[in-house]
Amino acid sequence: MQLPSIKIVLSENDTAEFAAEFAALLKIGDVVCLNGNLGSGKTFFVKNICKEFAVDTAASPSFAIVNEYSGKLKVIHIDFYRLKKVEELYDIGFDEYLSLSDSIVFIEWADLFEDVLPKKYYSVEITQINETSRQIIIKKHE
Repeated sequence: MQLPSIKIVLSENDTAEFAAEFAALLKIGDVVCLNGNLGSGKTFFVKNICKEFAVDTAASPSFAIVNEYSGKLKVIHIDFYRLKKVEELYDIGFDEYLSLSDSIVFIEWADLFEDVLPKKYYSVEITQINETSRQIIIKKHE
């Protein structure tokens, strides 16, 4: 996969295949920031990346705010959706999660607190076209 990458996916299977292709680029220490409207498929995309790392229990962290999973590697899945102030990020240990050297960190609704994102990260923007189709744009920020 070359970045930036723009893909129109027409089904959940297409999305899962694109997520697997993206997963092949990821390594320990990476941060992936996902943005898109409610129900656009952010968590679905993360779940399918996690399958590539033998993590099959990924769920939306909306209510827990942070979920941790183990498989071939450790996955930290954070959801900024319910957070109102930047101070809440530090209450959940956000800076510690970013400094972990044994994990990949996924952040949903990352655009809510762009100022605290690391300098290096991948962005995944998901736009719902219709019930089954999405446009997914992946970029690497350095």
